[in-house]
Amino acid sequence: MSSFREFAVSTAFGSGRLVVEVQGEVDLLTAPTLGAVLGALVDQRHLDVVLDLARLQFMDASGVQIVADTAERLQAAGGTLSVRSAPALTLRLLAITAVDQVVLIEQADPAGAGLGPEQRGDDHSLSVPSERADLPRNLTQLGSIPASHEVIDGALRLVTSLASATVEGADGVSVTLSRHGRLATVASSDDTILRMDQHQYETGEGPCLSAAASGHWFHSESLAEEDRWPEFTPLALEEGISSILSTPLMAADRPVGALNIYSGTERAFGTHQQELAALFATQASRILIDGGADVSNEQMQARIVGALLSRETIARAQGILMARERVTAEAAAALLHRSARTAEVTVIQQAAELVAPTHGDDDPDRGARP
Repeated sequence: MSSFREFAVSTAFGSGRLVVEVQGEVDLLTAPTLGAVLGALVDQRHLDVVLDLARLQFMDASGVQIVADTAERLQAAGGTLSVRSAPALTLRLLAITAVDQVVLIEQADPAGAGLGPEQRGDDHSLSVPSERADLPRNLTQLGSIPASHEVIDGALRLVTSLASATVEGADGVSVTLSRHGRLATVASSDDTILRMDQHQYETGEGPCLSAAASGHWFHSESLAEEDRWPEFTPLALEEGISSILSTPLMAADRPVGALNIYSGTERAFGTHQQELAALFATQASRILIDGGADVSNEQMQARIVGALLSRETIARAQGILMARERVTAEAAAALLHRSARTAEVTVIQQAAELVAPTHGDDDPDRGARP
């Protein structure tokens, strides 16, 4: 498992395209951060996004899930996700899971290494199929295994940074979560914002607590005119805060916290800012769900066992096809995926059918043939 500190994401904008460069390993620890970055870019309506993997060392199933989800969101918005300079192993994983059918694969160009197609005259990119692919999800189940609080909080800190820089009028952002039966601030843009949350915990009132308890957003346009939180409001005014927008974070259809945006200006948050806050809150909620923050130990164990069994079944089915059809591992994976689509079942269902005792124990030539 990779070290979280070895992972890095950077963005650059040029010729109408947003390039996201990934360095290090994308796995259960780091995938939530990559998902937060890509999700925020989609929310900001960047529709031509390039994922540059030239410095990628490794990507596991949780990373593939992030790529697939981002590609689907961009397609729905009329945009495109391109994958540039992906390592051979990553390309194979994208092909096995059919994610390469919903992204634009930009092949390496030795003569123009490090340059995107917008900087070259010869674009060798593959075309994106017009029909939306039916992505198999079983190979990406490992993305549902819970990450540690440290990893989740790191991803949420990135969300607060993006929200603070994106929402006009915001002077600070924080994320409040329920931890061990009590609310706590797990990400904040500065010490003043951290104190603002603490004032609410100490007084037992405020928009943050109200949003986290009710599952509805709370907007105080002017704290000078506010009468809903009589103990908290004077403390907020002393800190120089004049308006607050708190949006609930949801997991398993219940509130588990809130995204809080603070401003020193009265009536700072209009309709557009409220919509952006909702988008960032949705992204933060997705991080919690993907990271398994709301999953019990029993559910976690069941998911791990299920994911491992699925991988074993697929590997066994792939081995059967390699021996029976005398093909390579890559060709066997493609055959398995193609037969699953033809039969209109998932890859794991097709693999289970192939390795069932009734298929192959007595006659290796029997069974479902792609």
